[in-house]
Amino acid sequence: MPGPVTLRVGSVADLDAVSIVMREAFDARFGEAWTSAQCLGMLSLPGVWLTLAEQDEGLAGFALSRAVMDEGELLLIATRPAAQGRGVGGMLLRSVIDEARRRTLSRLHLEVRAGNAAVELYKREGFAKVGERPRYYRGQAGEAFDAHSYARTIP
Repeated sequence: MPGPVTLRVGSVADLDAVSIVMREAFDARFGEAWTSAQCLGMLSLPGVWLTLAEQDEGLAGFALSRAVMDEGELLLIATRPAAQGRGVGGMLLRSVIDEARRRTLSRLHLEVRAGNAAVELYKREGFAKVGERPRYYRGQAGEAFDAHSYARTIP
C-alpha cells in the first residue's frame, strides 16, 4: 500500500523528475508531452507555478499552471501510471483550483485530447466544455487528434 501523498511547490530543479513522469504518463502516440526545454521556458515566465505530488520519496505526479491577468490555465497535469486511480490527479487538480482562488483568478481553463480519460475528473471538479480544436495534437506517426477546451469559474 503506497504511503501518503504530499503536495509541494516545484521549481526548475524538479524538471528532470517531471520529465520522467511525463514519459511514463503520456502515450507518445498522442504527442501531448512537453520537452524539458518547453517546461523550462514556461517556468521562467511570470505567473507560472508548478505543483508536485510526492509519495514514498518519489514524484507521483505534477501540475503546471499559469495566471494571466485574472484568468488561469492548467497547462499540464500528469500522474505516474502506478499512482493513477488513487486520487493523486484529483489532489493536484484541486490544488490548482485552490491556488487560482488564492490568486483571485475568475476562471480556470484547460485543454485535453478528445477521448482522454481525465475528462471525467475535470467534469467532477466543475469544468465544462467550451470549445475544440480539430486535429490539434500530432502523434508520432503523423496522425491528428482533436483537442477539447474546458473552463470553470473560480468562486
